[in-house]
Amino acid sequence: MLLELGSRWLRLMFVSVVCLCLCLPGESYTKKAPKVPRCPATCSCTKDSAFCVDTKAIPKSFPPGIISLTMVNAAFTTIPEGAFSHLHLLQFLFIENNDIQDLSKYTFRGLKSLTHLSLSNNNLQQLPRDLFKHLDILTDLDLRGNSFRCDCKIKWLVDWMEKTNTSVPAIYCASPFEFQGRRIRDLTPRDFNCITADFAVYETFPFHSVSAESYEFSGDQFVAFAQPDSGFCTLYIWDHVEMIFRRFHNITSRSAVYCKPVVINNTLYMVVAQLFGGSHIYKWEEGPQRFIKIQDIDTNRVRKPNFVDTFLLDDEWYFVVADSSKAGSTSIYRWNSNGFYSHQSLHPWHRDTHVEFIDVGGKPHLILSSASQPPVVYQWNRNQKQFAFHSIITELADVQMVKHFWVRKVLYLCLTRFIGDSKILRWEGQRFVEIQTLPSRGSMAVYPFTVGPRQYLILGSDFSFSRVYLWDDLTQRFQPFQELNMRAPRGFSLVSVDKKDILLAASFKGNTLAYQHLVVDLSAK
Repeated sequence: MLLELGSRWLRLMFVSVVCLCLCLPGESYTKKAPKVPRCPATCSCTKDSAFCVDTKAIPKSFPPGIISLTMVNAAFTTIPEGAFSHLHLLQFLFIENNDIQDLSKYTFRGLKSLTHLSLSNNNLQQLPRDLFKHLDILTDLDLRGNSFRCDCKIKWLVDWMEKTNTSVPAIYCASPFEFQGRRIRDLTPRDFNCITADFAVYETFPFHSVSAESYEFSGDQFVAFAQPDSGFCTLYIWDHVEMIFRRFHNITSRSAVYCKPVVINNTLYMVVAQLFGGSHIYKWEEGPQRFIKIQDIDTNRVRKPNFVDTFLLDDEWYFVVADSSKAGSTSIYRWNSNGFYSHQSLHPWHRDTHVEFIDVGGKPHLILSSASQPPVVYQWNRNQKQFAFHSIITELADVQMVKHFWVRKVLYLCLTRFIGDSKILRWEGQRFVEIQTLPSRGSMAVYPFTVGPRQYLILGSDFSFSRVYLWDDLTQRFQPFQELNMRAPRGFSLVSVDKKDILLAASFKGNTLAYQHLVVDLSAK
């Protein structure tokens, strides 16, 4: 009996406690319904649209079901990324009669249902690339009343308008001058010159050098540097995995000033010109891998070599050494299957600094630069198999180097000078005519070269930045392109390998450098 009464009492107490807990004051036992977002204070809303005026920022919330939004006289000038992503049902968006100047590339991210967009009567000069990329069902776009600058940053829009099915009323260029007033739809991507380039340091070699000569041998890409400090010829090979040049071999010498490679009948030879101890010719052997000296160059002829060039003439190989001493002479050597042998002496007693081989109208020529007289031209006589004096190019003295280049089958020369200005000359059928002057104080080296369709010219300087120039087809002149910081450059060489274009610069007073030519598309930014 007592047990039964105790059990009832416990059940009664449990029910009382539960009831007390459920009925405590201030506690609700029914779930409240979520609040419906109100229309922003600066907007007027209907069931499915909102019209906002003088808004300081894009409101974070709107009543549900908004499919049309209009914003006028807004107090902001920039619309950030994802500004309307909370309005994923939006079909009509009118941002009109404001001072909007900048949009994010992702301003309209998330608006998959948008069919009509108006940005009319704002202050937009350009639009981010691919701004409308994810607006898949956009049918109408209004961009009228903006001051568009028609340069490379608008090129993508020209291309998009050419391909899209979206209806876009006519819009016009406000600038630059050459496009002012033109309808943007009438422009084509070809109207924009948006591809530019840049030379950026790619690799640094921790030594001074006075010459840089690139060459290919047995399927590999090499470069030979003449080092004035060690006196060595140092060879580097291109590493196709690491994408850099790495040290390959040294030719031990006393005072190398030029290391000139030449490949004859699949055999590599290296002409090593030295200031002291005579100059020599080396041959590469594969087993074991090494250079062996096969020949000395007559020291009575070549006493102070400054430059070496090789050329193929009437199916025979030659090399020429420019001698800069008062007692020596520039000399030509010819290959005869066993070695190079003395062929001809040129231009004695004139302290030559450079030799350039050039073919003009099927007639081979040598142009000799000299520290003591203007550049002279020798022409090949096929009957005598000798070069004979032909003419003087110009009366200019102090020409350190003459290099030639071709533009659209027209021959040009560049004469670089250490004290005066450098000159660009054009071949006019009978003679060279000066067409341009380039400032080049302290220049000892010049190098014309092409990368793709671009014709460049680099003028080294001992006193300031070296200058890269780019040929302009319209004016048929070189225009300043870029300044490079290198110390006392003495030679250049271009290497194109593994889809990279690398300009090597031999530096007499600083580290030897390799610059990569980078192509930049300004319309992609």
